Amino acid sequence: MSGFNAKEFLRQVEEQRSLEVALAWEGTFGEYLEMVEKQPSIASLAHARLYNMIVAAGVNEVDGAAKTYQFFADDLYGLEHTMQQLVEEYLNPAARRLDIRKRILMLVGPVGGGKSTLVTLIKRGVEKHSRTDAGAIYAIKGCPMHEEPLHLIPDELRQQFKQSLGVHIEGDLCPVCRYRLDHEWGNNIHNVPVQRILLSERTRVGVGTFKPADPKSQDVAELTGSVNIQALTEYGQESDPRAYNFDGELNIANRGVMEFIEMLKAEKRFLYELNTVAGEQTIKASRFALIYCDVAVIAHTNEYEYNSYFSNKENEAMIDRIFVVKVPYNLRVSEEVRIYEKLIGQSDVHEGMPGVEMNLSRVHIAPYTLKVAAMFAILTRLKPSRKAGLSLMAKMKLYDGEKQVGDWDQRQVRELHEEFLDEGMNGVSPRLIINRISAALVKGGKSYVTPIDMLRALRDGVTEYTNNEEERRKLLGFIDEVRKEFDEAAKKEVQRAFVYSYEESAHTMMNNFIDNVEAYCNREKVKHPVTGEDVEPDERLMRSIEEQIGITENQKREFREGIMRSVASLMRRGQSFTVTSDERLKEAIEKKLFTDLKDVVKITTSSKTPDAEQLKKVNEVVDRMCREQGYTPQSANELLRYVGTLLNR
Repeated sequence: MSGFNAKEFLRQVEEQRSLEVALAWEGTFGEYLEMVEKQPSIASLAHARLYNMIVAAGVNEVDGAAKTYQFFADDLYGLEHTMQQLVEEYLNPAARRLDIRKRILMLVGPVGGGKSTLVTLIKRGVEKHSRTDAGAIYAIKGCPMHEEPLHLIPDELRQQFKQSLGVHIEGDLCPVCRYRLDHEWGNNIHNVPVQRILLSERTRVGVGTFKPADPKSQDVAELTGSVNIQALTEYGQESDPRAYNFDGELNIANRGVMEFIEMLKAEKRFLYELNTVAGEQTIKASRFALIYCDVAVIAHTNEYEYNSYFSNKENEAMIDRIFVVKVPYNLRVSEEVRIYEKLIGQSDVHEGMPGVEMNLSRVHIAPYTLKVAAMFAILTRLKPSRKAGLSLMAKMKLYDGEKQVGDWDQRQVRELHEEFLDEGMNGVSPRLIINRISAALVKGGKSYVTPIDMLRALRDGVTEYTNNEEERRKLLGFIDEVRKEFDEAAKKEVQRAFVYSYEESAHTMMNNFIDNVEAYCNREKVKHPVTGEDVEPDERLMRSIEEQIGITENQKREFREGIMRSVASLMRRGQSFTVTSDERLKEAIEKKLFTDLKDVVKITTSSKTPDAEQLKKVNEVVDRMCREQGYTPQSANELLRYVGTLLNR
């Protein structure tokens, strides 16, 4: 049973329509002035509306410096720097009417990097914002460009208006409203009709989109409007605003946003129109004076087109009107996994091959499957550091937030980012990874996909991705590196499942270690757990744990004293020292436990005909992996067999 109730659903539809009707407002210019007096922000310009919309959704500060904007948080991952540049360096000053608002915002980045998603978020955002009290927009009723009613105020009175209300009036009446003021409203602005408008790309109100097409068939009129031939026969002159359709993308996007898709592929005549809009906030329609247009133009293009265009000196005038924001690929594994989860969640029935249909959102994806894919993708996007001894794998882990990787830690991450300002502009796109997940499912004919399936699918996909032999070898090398990382993670995953009451075992081992370390540091003795006698600290036990993480004989005192300082620090704050209190000690204890169990795991997972006791153990492990680690019985058994082969090599 789906639980769907048609009558209830239709009732909700009617409620939604009622809400739309409730937002409608109509009145006179005089009434609108009273509203402006109470809420001056309703007369904000387009860039200010965008900025206020994003900030109103919430701003979080990270490490006291970097900011994350909640407006983008649910759809764009790993692009905090890009979002910060967009908001702080472009929209914030543009909202304050600084000269940067006279620039076209251009998003530049690789395919599948999120440029279109970013623009779509902004377009959908302004639509929703216009339906809130804070984002309410009002326009002269019947104006094809949804004009700001304050344009009715004569230039001579605007300075006085600004001094009184602090509201700056920019722009002039469009030809249609100018004609109606003279011929329909008798130059009496008080009773000019004003209405609330709801921005919508579907109804072409305040949100426009333009995409270059065949230059032979595409006309600039798509941007600036065109003559109405039928009306022309009635009114006789092309300069009569009643004989002109002010319905170009720039006209209808007034008061809001216009997206220019693949801008640099457009012919110069289209770019000239954008140049005028960006620099002068005006549109040039044939037979009319310049028409004011308050619009935020957001363009996007790929890096190849960007480099070609910006290297041509002939384009300097247009380049001067562009503010570039780079939108690179995400460089953090954990965020990349979130991208895949989002794309998979959006998937619908997919035809991978004749007779095979699947919905990725309904397929079991075993733990680590998306992570191994993400690791491969990130490795292809990173650039080798100039710093000696730092591998791409170590760099990837640092970027993903690991506190310590070898001799490197989070304090050096910013320095690594600054090494290559264009890092992330190349590499494998998330779309390719989703294609390979689909391929893994089709090829295996299974209802689940494992990391092993994913690695095989990635290897098969390398041939499709490139014909360049050198690049192919490089990508295969990345897959091998990821496999090595996964092999270690897989062994740990299985070994952990074999530990009965793992947490208790780890806690017991840690307490034993701490007791002996405390005695060692204080030059005291400990009580033997069986005889109760006072004996020297168990050096063999301490070293067997410390050696798991490479602590040498010369380093042991420093390490042990560091542990005791951590214990003392927590005690002063009334907290207990646990297995997770120190990352290095946690790793050492895990490795020690796993080492002790290695032989048991090898025998149990590799036996072709396990005895009753072994079979019971395997079933317990599978059950634990399903309950605690997110596997299904099939994917757990597959991982057990794989780890068995690893341990028997």
